[in-house]
Amino acid sequence: MTGRWVLHLDMDAFFASCEQLTRPTLAGRPVLVGGLGPRAVVAGASYEARVFGARSAMPMGQARRRCPHAVVVPPRFVLYQELSARVMAVLAEASPVLEPVSIDEAFLGPPALAGASTAEVERFCTELRAEVRAASGLPASVGAGSGKQVAKIASELAKPDGLRVVDPATQDAVLGPLPVRSLWGVGPVAEAALHKVGVTTIGGLAAMDLRETTGLLGTAVGTELHRLARGVDERPVAPRGAAKQVSAETTFDADLTAMSAVHEHIARITAAAHRRLVAAERAARTVTVKVRSADFATVSRSETSAVASADLGVLTAVAQRLARAAVPDGGVRLLGVSLGGLGEDPPPALFDPPGAAGPVAVAVETPSAEDPAGGSPAGGTPVPETPVADDRPWRPGDDVAHPAHGHGWVQGAGHGRVTVRFETRTSGPGRAATFAADDPALTRADPLDSLA
Repeated sequence: MTGRWVLHLDMDAFFASCEQLTRPTLAGRPVLVGGLGPRAVVAGASYEARVFGARSAMPMGQARRRCPHAVVVPPRFVLYQELSARVMAVLAEASPVLEPVSIDEAFLGPPALAGASTAEVERFCTELRAEVRAASGLPASVGAGSGKQVAKIASELAKPDGLRVVDPATQDAVLGPLPVRSLWGVGPVAEAALHKVGVTTIGGLAAMDLRETTGLLGTAVGTELHRLARGVDERPVAPRGAAKQVSAETTFDADLTAMSAVHEHIARITAAAHRRLVAAERAARTVTVKVRSADFATVSRSETSAVASADLGVLTAVAQRLARAAVPDGGVRLLGVSLGGLGEDPPPALFDPPGAAGPVAVAVETPSAEDPAGGSPAGGTPVPETPVADDRPWRPGDDVAHPAHGHGWVQGAGHGRVTVRFETRTSGPGRAATFAADDPALTRADPLDSLA
């Protein structure tokens, strides 16, 4: 028995699983979610692709070399957000104490499990996983333990599509043999330092003298990791605060060299961030533009007003003005727009019209040299969504609507032709048909229609 139980639910290969769910032809096949350009990074990889060494945050080119037969589709974040909302609704119903960590994972501290036996926790978790699958159609792994660290490790041990409850009586036996890197806070530097003194497992770290640990890793880090290695984790499960900003960014396959192209892409990226702003029913006081040059130097410029707005036209105009001041002489590799200083009730306008008083504050530019490797961190952090232009050519993965065949997605395009497979979540594997790329019967569709 234990005083409290903490649960960690993690959706398995979430982005790829969403694609396999709504495009049944992909079920059981290796799938990579991400772009196809030379600078693209893998946003998600199915377990079938991971067998070959492909993984999230890996350069797409490297992942495709490891798994050349994988199907590559662009991310559809509107779909992922919808399915995430369904999952989080189930978790909120199951536990009033809920801490979402990202779009595809959360901690729970169900008051009903206080003092529960291991068997009771297993029953609760089994029912929870079944409810998540019923609501979303997706698999989830759940771990349970006396604290957040143990619950997180337990869910990793349960993957894929499994359940692991770590009883406090067996906690040391479970944690002890695991690599020390399994602990929160142990990165490459800490791992290398521990390996130098012969500590490679969590059990080895737990057996160290606290003074030796703090001398090696520092007082704060050493003390915390020593406690976690011994299974001492009293951190509460607590809701996270509201987002402080919404943002979107795009890395380009070829550097932008014309200001007209920069303005065009800034408008699309601002629109993507604006959709999230509106969905959150917020308004923004601050607009920030990030520009990364071909040599990886990054410049950010921002402008803040005394009042907040959700007016897309005004936000776009400000972002384009900031971009003009931030664009370097060479090519532009990446553009990003973030909307911050969020408020609840948007007034009619954000920035004063021409001729009126200027904005309240202007931030200085902050250039920095960044890691050329780039990419999104592992662990499910969503990569920025690339806005879709209605007039661009069809590309693999695009959602399509046809008046006779219904909803489908592009499997291949080129040489004036486009092949579409018509299927949705409930249709089962669908048939494919080829059309002229300019066939007026083919129109761009809402990705959420694939859930039908």
